[in-house]
Amino acid sequence: MKRSKLISVRLAVVFATFLALFSVLTLHAQQTGETKRTVLTKQDLSIPGREGLLVLVEFTPGAREAKHTHPGDLFAYLKEGTLTLNREGMPTVTLTPGEVFFVPAEKIHWAECAEKTPCKVLVTFIVEKGKPLSSPAK
Repeated sequence: MKRSKLISVRLAVVFATFLALFSVLTLHAQQTGETKRTVLTKQDLSIPGREGLLVLVEFTPGAREAKHTHPGDLFAYLKEGTLTLNREGMPTVTLTPGEVFFVPAEKIHWAECAEKTPCKVLVTFIVEKGKPLSSPAK
């Protein structure tokens, strides 16, 4: 009887250790660095119901955005770093400083700063006024 309890306790300890290790590894895998967005200017446009924003997006090395959409078009210029851009239904592209890209309204996309140096992107949004600038992809 005591032997079976001891085996049960040992199995429970091994299982708990495995779960703790799995949790740590999962959290580490989900950690995607930091992405900071600074709105440099925001202005109503002459297009009814639209506004324009100029935003500086800064990625720490290894940072990855979650899949998301915007309620309007965006035009972007990569100032620093190497950025991997994923747009649903399109090939993945790797951008270097000086390159530009476009993402149409409501297109699911995400980016990753793939290098060991930070990435800085200057983004112009032309979006529907009153809607959130970014929404998680469904």
